[in-house]
Amino acid sequence: MGTVSAVIITFNEEDNLDNCLSRLTWCDEIVVVDCGSTDNTLAICRNYNCTVHYRKFDGYGPQKQFAVNCARNEWVLCLDADEVLTHSAIKEIQQVLRNPDPDVTGYLLPISLVFMGQQFRYGKECKRYFLRLFNKKAGNFNDRSVHEGVKLQGKTVKLKHKVLHYSYRCIHHYMEKLNKYSTYGSELYYKSTRKKSVFSVIMAVPLNFLKYFFVEGNFLNGEKGFYWSVLNSVYHFVKYIKLRELYYLQNDKAGTIRIPVKGVNDKNESLPPALKKRERLPETA
Repeated sequence: MGTVSAVIITFNEEDNLDNCLSRLTWCDEIVVVDCGSTDNTLAICRNYNCTVHYRKFDGYGPQKQFAVNCARNEWVLCLDADEVLTHSAIKEIQQVLRNPDPDVTGYLLPISLVFMGQQFRYGKECKRYFLRLFNKKAGNFNDRSVHEGVKLQGKTVKLKHKVLHYSYRCIHHYMEKLNKYSTYGSELYYKSTRKKSVFSVIMAVPLNFLKYFFVEGNFLNGEKGFYWSVLNSVYHFVKYIKLRELYYLQNDKAGTIRIPVKGVNDKNESLPPALKKRERLPETA
């Protein structure tokens, strides 16, 4: 079988990491890039003989680029710490590595959300494809601070068997991530000079709820699908008002508004002065 390196970035992932690493012991090496965990993350890594590197967090894309570059093998399997390979996915990956297609440089894995203890079997969240297994000679992650992706040259193929994504420990954890990612998203909109009207803010929840619950079929996921659709709709609402807040602060010529919020782009000169000195949040998705 061809050699492969598993690659993960971490920050305080003790709740998820053991489940993730327990399904990666067949890999030739496990590379972990940590940005200062204060819980038992590093101890768990030692239990699985991981190769651990430290790097200050400056965005998901750059962090994962560094992790891929640390791998000693050409083929890398990039997972988040809250993702778990199913046994059937492991067998499928081993099979493609055992009999590689020379024209293929990457494989997309279907990822299924587990929300409030339920695996979603309908809608987009039950089978979203992400490029997670690839030859690093053909590409690497882009440098986006959030919603990063792999830029790859060559042919890619979709695999059949799923990866389970335990993205949220509880609703409290969901709200923490909603707050963080809505800040990231509003900053990306702001830097690209995108704007949202008051009407867009008002319609963010109802329109997105219709999309998630009905159009994407989350009503088939029952009660948990309803909760998911509502919470995702609220995410867009919060992101839009944070974007409007950025423009409001930009127009505050007197500099009288000081709002203590956390974000990821504290060195970016394109942000309003009131938001330039914001503390980073080094936490993996």
